[in-house]
Amino acid sequence: MDIVSSSIAGTLESSDIMITLEPGGPGITIDLESIVEKQFGEEIRRAILETLAELSVERAKISAVDKGALDCTIRARARTAVYRASGQEPYVWEVKG
Repeated sequence: MDIVSSSIAGTLESSDIMITLEPGGPGITIDLESIVEKQFGEEIRRAILETLAELSVERAKISAVDKGALDCTIRARARTAVYRASGQEPYVWEVKG
């Protein structure tokens, strides 16, 4: 999926994550700010990267501000940001596996 515009998903509330997605390239870059980065930073990055890989996103610039979100929330916010930034419809919300 190609990222054609900027998008935001999520909030800065406790137990949530705000993901800002922009066209980028080459590759995917993630700027992460998290209250639990020392403990879970790698897992947060992995959840975002795996979600983008599932959606065939190959180029993007991501800014994520985490307030202690669970893995399922991170993945949902990343998926929403991709769908919004790609401009494609209909959305496929089915989770694999």
